[in-house]
Amino acid sequence: MSDRLRVRLLAAVTLATALGLAWPSVGSAVAATPADTLVMAKNIDDMISLDPAECYELTGVEIDSNIYDRIIRNDPHDVTKLVGGAAESWIVSPDGKTLTFKLRPTMTFASGSPVTAEDAAFSLARVIKLNKNPAFLIDQLGWTKDNVDAMVKALDPTTLQITIGPNYSPSLVLALLSSIVGSVVEKSVVMQHDQGGDLGNAWLKTHSAGGGAFTLKSWKANESVVLDANPTYREGAPPLKRVVIRHVPEAAAQRLLIEKGDADIARDLTTDQIASIAGNKDVTVVRSPQATLHYVGLNVKAAPLDNPKVRLALHYLVDYDGMAGSFLKGQYQVHQTFWPSGFWAALDKNPFNFDPAKAKSLLAEAGYPNGFDITLDASNTAPYINIAQAIQANMAQGGVRVTIIPGEQKSVITKFRARQHQMLLIYWGPDYMDPHTNADSFARNTDNSDNPPTKPLAWRNSWLIPEISKMTEAAVEERDLGKREQMYKDLQQKLLDDSPFIIMFQEVKQTAERANVKNFILGPTQDVVFYGMTSK
Repeated sequence: MSDRLRVRLLAAVTLATALGLAWPSVGSAVAATPADTLVMAKNIDDMISLDPAECYELTGVEIDSNIYDRIIRNDPHDVTKLVGGAAESWIVSPDGKTLTFKLRPTMTFASGSPVTAEDAAFSLARVIKLNKNPAFLIDQLGWTKDNVDAMVKALDPTTLQITIGPNYSPSLVLALLSSIVGSVVEKSVVMQHDQGGDLGNAWLKTHSAGGGAFTLKSWKANESVVLDANPTYREGAPPLKRVVIRHVPEAAAQRLLIEKGDADIARDLTTDQIASIAGNKDVTVVRSPQATLHYVGLNVKAAPLDNPKVRLALHYLVDYDGMAGSFLKGQYQVHQTFWPSGFWAALDKNPFNFDPAKAKSLLAEAGYPNGFDITLDASNTAPYINIAQAIQANMAQGGVRVTIIPGEQKSVITKFRARQHQMLLIYWGPDYMDPHTNADSFARNTDNSDNPPTKPLAWRNSWLIPEISKMTEAAVEERDLGKREQMYKDLQQKLLDDSPFIIMFQEVKQTAERANVKNFILGPTQDVVFYGMTSK
């Protein structure tokens, strides 16, 4: 048996098992995916938990987005807009400290029980009390284990009221409630599975108790996730009865499955594989800009990176268009500000281009006419090592001699967090769809000591910015949306003028879909990947 056929047969056997179907004999043809089932090939080895109070890994967040409704959510038709989820409306008090939500009176969980304000209050309080990975998203609202029950409460079966401590803009508070921690779980079901005061956490890791478009049928680690349609979903039953997400870590195997029709969608194909299927009339490639940014961090604690003219010169020693048009083609688009394109308050401005002559002039003005030697830490995997090598060649043309220090991604991140780098190639993605999530890290650092209470990206690059930090703090409190939008654009411009960040690219996902697949929504973050409208 050939290796290619063995891959196909193994994938089909596992798929048939996941679907509960009879496996055909080896002599029979491999069947196409069932008409009422969406089959995705994807690397899902990052999954740890599906409890929305604990889940913080990309695949888990995506799945939870489809099995839970949130208090507020992003509109699947326009993911830049916040709309009601479990809540159909809300009002904000004059001082901005109290938000009152009216829940949908006829909405039910998949169990058939009504979704109540008590369920919503329990869900938010549960996040704080468990204090798992994503709790920081809402504990910044001033909520603690001791006060959350008083600050988050049900006034009646359909009225939820929350009170916040800081003077945050209501638009930010709503954005936070649209994140993973805003998922509403069914209190009675969850508490039936409480074990030793864990608020059902152990059970909810591998089960669901929500009111989203789907319910969790099974999750087999490093094998598959199976979701069943929720026929009582408030927006109507999904067109497809089942979604199967197959763990296929090898991109080559994903390509084979999508070409042969054994998968409806392949999520992780490389640029070369995308190019190789371009002529296949049965497969469509969909490009979706993502929110993830890729950049070089410059540690300014020592010369020569402490010199603003040196930092500016380095911005002109990166061939952004050259990389995006060659080995990164289709995967990345040039983007140079700290808030991604396509989001509210994004400044779509790319002022830097590859200009060695200009860079040399700036370096001479800074006192480095002959350039200098410097190190660049980068992951030893593609595309990071390829980007690092391109930057090395680019900077050499300006007299900057770069030595690449390759390593595992986790070791690169550890070194970055300890501020032990000179230059470092890394990525960043937002936690929710409000510019504060990025501004709070790129544009805030008031304590440059070795062990401050918080360690934003500016701190990691030893960039002490009390005045810019004040701008960031003012923006998060501004309640006028027009003024707030301009404040974030001003912050982005401020960092274009001078910062220790050479922001280069915004990621673009290329998804291969069988031609009969319609309305699979792949938004810019995992929070906004929707299966509920998909048909075929």
